[in-house]
Amino acid sequence: MIRHIPFDRLHNFRDLGGYRTPDGRLRVRPGRLYRSDSLGKLTPGTPDWDRFLALGVGTVIDLRYPWEIDGRGRIPAHGSFAYHNLSIEHRPYDQAALGPGIEPGPYLADRFMEVAEDGTKEIRRALELVAEAAESDTPLVFHCASGKDRTGELAALVLALLGIDEPTITEDFSLTELATPALLAEWRDRNDGRSPGWPGFGRAPEAVMRLFLAALTARYGGVEAYVAQALGMDADRLADTLRTHLLEPLPAAGPLTYRAAEPADAPALVRLLDANALWQLARGIDQWKPGEKGEAHFRRVMREGEVWLAYAEGHLAGAWELWWTDEAAWGPRPPEAGYIHRLMTTPHTAPAGTGRALLAEAEARITATGRPYARLDCLSANPRLRAYYEAAGYRVVGEQPAKTDGTGSPYAVTLLEKRLGA
Repeated sequence: MIRHIPFDRLHNFRDLGGYRTPDGRLRVRPGRLYRSDSLGKLTPGTPDWDRFLALGVGTVIDLRYPWEIDGRGRIPAHGSFAYHNLSIEHRPYDQAALGPGIEPGPYLADRFMEVAEDGTKEIRRALELVAEAAESDTPLVFHCASGKDRTGELAALVLALLGIDEPTITEDFSLTELATPALLAEWRDRNDGRSPGWPGFGRAPEAVMRLFLAALTARYGGVEAYVAQALGMDADRLADTLRTHLLEPLPAAGPLTYRAAEPADAPALVRLLDANALWQLARGIDQWKPGEKGEAHFRRVMREGEVWLAYAEGHLAGAWELWWTDEAAWGPRPPEAGYIHRLMTTPHTAPAGTGRALLAEAEARITATGRPYARLDCLSANPRLRAYYEAAGYRVVGEQPAKTDGTGSPYAVTLLEKRLGA
């Protein structure tokens, strides 16, 4: 399941379903909580409008200022949902006009704390509406302009009350990075082709949410304490209501199916890679970076090697690349191995054990060619990934201190190898 739901005019519409509790037993129910950029961009009679109505949303919470709604419009009225305008931000500021020296993490985290303390009346009502929708088993969506800051703050509070851990909450915030290019293009279209003055405009670095949650904890003791002290709500009762109605046991995992990727799959592969990179960054893992590989990379690998997709219950669950040479890391070698790259699963929603299943399928592809070795590498600074592969039967056979893929500075990797059929 790719979290962003595709619309023509909306760029940051996401399902909050699928996030798992830390014990791994429960997940947020899909199709019940959505977050988005401005739904004022929807127009009746369009495919976007039909897609939205098909979700069965019963409650829409618009977190923007009334003057934003006057200038840009609101979602069209419809008998299937109730509309609420709750402007949780009380101190307007123009992000596009900020100077280039302002660091997004500390600056936006401070703005989030202002919202948390200024907008208590509106935040309380928003949480009440989320609870009411949960009890009535009716989908709800909340949004602001870009679906990033005000929307991200409310999403963080709801996910925390559901018992989702801070790295996942941070990751959910940073997923706006996948929509940043489209949000920037939209801003330029509205502003005669100009670019924002602030390089951080439209960006959602993980540091923003990490610093905000740390500040909230330092001041109140955590999200539930904030809800009790600042909002005056029964935090235990609210959390119990949300968890009772919005969490469910993980479904039984069905078998994975596989198919070779085609050029038309390149955009989905880029989004999957970037989503994995944001998952890693939210957990302090140094391996991949969002935007480092584009569609051209995957199309080239399809021509020169293989790219495979895995599906579970009809939804994308993961992918990997299979190369037949890798001189950048391993140097010239005889045709004795297949080289596995970018083994990735859909964060949170892939069935347990998907990574190992993909690895085994890649090894079977190599064995079918008569090659006796599977090889791969990981950043030398990533001991967690090295341990994962060692547990899967790979052994360290060397280091390459200056690997380069032609897109940046050389970097050090650990070389791992597995004898197939042993």
